[in-house]
Amino acid sequence: MATSTVGSELNRKDRGFTLFEILVVLVIFTLILTIVPPFLPNVIASSQTKTATRELTANLKKTRSMAITQQKEYALSVDVEKKIFSVDNKPEKLNLPDESRVTIITARSEQESDNKGQIRFFPDGSSTGGQIKIGYKSKEYIIDVNWLTGIVKILPASS
Repeated sequence: MATSTVGSELNRKDRGFTLFEILVVLVIFTLILTIVPPFLPNVIASSQTKTATRELTANLKKTRSMAITQQKEYALSVDVEKKIFSVDNKPEKLNLPDESRVTIITARSEQESDNKGQIRFFPDGSSTGGQIKIGYKSKEYIIDVNWLTGIVKILPASS
């Protein structure tokens, strides 16, 4: 008889969840749904900013590579007001949130206007050098182009 009692206890435990367990899960789920959504727009915008930084870095590296392989000068232009960049007169828009900011620091000879500047790469791999800063709220990414080597890298993001 002891065996049948143990078997019936196992069957009762396997039938499902108690009302209390379901209520605890619902309360936790409700708390998560009320806390998380306000943070989502900032997370998405921050992700867009990081993606745009990586895209621009990749295009700077590609421009340097083109200058070396084709043995002629190439420049990447940035319009900080319109948030676009272009290589070889092919403009591309940076996918950035409206509140983001873009600045470029480059050689005076490469400043086309107050809102436009470019970084030029030479056939030997060197460049005019400079920095492009992309920021959103308190987060800022710095793309650094070394003038002597032309090496492009993203410096650690500031918070």
